[in-house]
Formats: sequence, structure tokens, C-alpha cells
Amino acid sequence: MLRAPTYWLRGTIAELVPQRRRAELCPQIGKPLAAYTRADHARMAAATPCVLNAAAVGEVDVLRVHVRVDSWETPWSHQNRPPGWLFRGQFLDQTLHKGMVIDMDASWLEPCEAGS
Repeated sequence: MLRAPTYWLRGTIAELVPQRRRAELCPQIGKPLAAYTRADHARMAAATPCVLNAAAVGEVDVLRVHVRVDSWETPWSHQNRPPGWLFRGQFLDQTLHKGMVIDMDASWLEPCEAGS
């Protein structure tokens, strides 16, 4: 059986930061998610939190997490799909290195099974 590789970033939570932010309209990229470039992904991430309609614009509570990078596995070729958030040793537009701290929206995290 063949399986597609899984790319990941493993780290430890250095800090949880509850914040109140203004959610503006999401950027209109004008192409399907599968066609996003790394710059498109970074633009969307920078706009988080954002809303899809003007009536929803306003202040929202968000939880930011500071993750200290321990290790990662990123793709180095496109492998029939465009680059995502993890690509060629980078998270969005930041070059990964052990010990760096990434500030991100907590909703971006996914749990991993113990030992994986």
C-alpha cells in the first residue's frame, strides 16, 4: 500500500495569549485553495481572524499560541500539488530553526497521537 507523506511541525507551547482583535473582511485571493501560492497562504494567515461578509466585521476574542519549534518535516518538491504552510523548511514565510517561537492562531493546531 502506498501512502502520501504527512508533513508536520512539532513544538512545545511557550505561551497562550488571549486577545481581542478586529475581524475585517477576508482577502479575496480569486482562485481555489488548491491553487494558492505560499504568498497567498501567508496573506490569508496574516488576515486571521477575518470574516466573509461586511455585517460580521467587528471585535472578536481569539487565542494566540506561541509555539517553540522542536522539529519538523516539510516537503521539498510540489509532488503534484501546490506548496502549503509547510514547505522547504519554512512555516508560511518564516525559515524554521530549532528553538524559534512562532506566533499563531490556536485554531491552526491539530492534535497528534502520542509518540508520532
